[in-house]
Amino acid sequence: MTAASGMSGTVAACVLGAALMHAGWNAMLKTRGDAFLSTVAVAVSAGLLCALALPFVAQPAPASWPYIAASALVHVVYYALLMATYREGDVSHAYPVMRGCAPLVVAAAGLFMMGERLAAPQWLAIGLICGGVLAMAGGAQGAASRRTTLLALASAFSIAAYTLVDGAGVRLSNAPAGYTMWIFAFTAPGVAALAMRRRRELLPFIRANPALPGGGALSVGAYWVALWAMTQAPVAAVAALRETSILFATAIAVLVLRERVAPRRLAGAALIACGAAAMRLH
Repeated sequence: MTAASGMSGTVAACVLGAALMHAGWNAMLKTRGDAFLSTVAVAVSAGLLCALALPFVAQPAPASWPYIAASALVHVVYYALLMATYREGDVSHAYPVMRGCAPLVVAAAGLFMMGERLAAPQWLAIGLICGGVLAMAGGAQGAASRRTTLLALASAFSIAAYTLVDGAGVRLSNAPAGYTMWIFAFTAPGVAALAMRRRRELLPFIRANPALPGGGALSVGAYWVALWAMTQAPVAAVAALRETSILFATAIAVLVLRERVAPRRLAGAALIACGAAAMRLH
């Protein structure tokens, strides 16, 4: 199977596993009480873990290095937007907007930039997944909510940007693991710089929350699998299917965190599940 064809059952299962890992580390952010410091701790921990592992993995081909540099830069911009978004509003409002819009941008841009043509069932699946994610964004209103939405949309475009960059770069690398780890290693110092104003709080916060480095490992694993999948299937299809992380996050909220879920969110979860199933239609 080529990257420009369909998505095999094995690839789909791996992407769903990556989505579960993504939901796991995002659940950690919610339970630690400070989304800003939690995000920084996860990103920096991920970078340190990758830096330690780099001598033991295959190194990316020279042609992929410009993409690694560009991706790391866009990731830092993404984290800056993410932190600004979370300062303005709730994670439960912003996160679905970010994750729901990004795959649509990737699908449209990928058609022109990478020549990836999706089959009708894949467009249906992308529409169902994105619609389900956006349905879970809730009905928050007001000026603060509008600012949050605008920042979340900007974040969505940054997600789409690094997804497209990495979709092309990882195919040139011949080493998805090394490619992924260099991105995280280069991103971590930039994210740490963003947190300078709260640098005195960071280490005590990590000591008080020793599970967060585990979240960093989950973050790396989730993105590594997603990038490998992009070498096997269309980037847009992978980008949409990995947003089933929202579905897993809802399950974690209900089954582990014992949260009550509104009917709108349940309907959105059902759409996401239908989209995940539709991705395997031919």
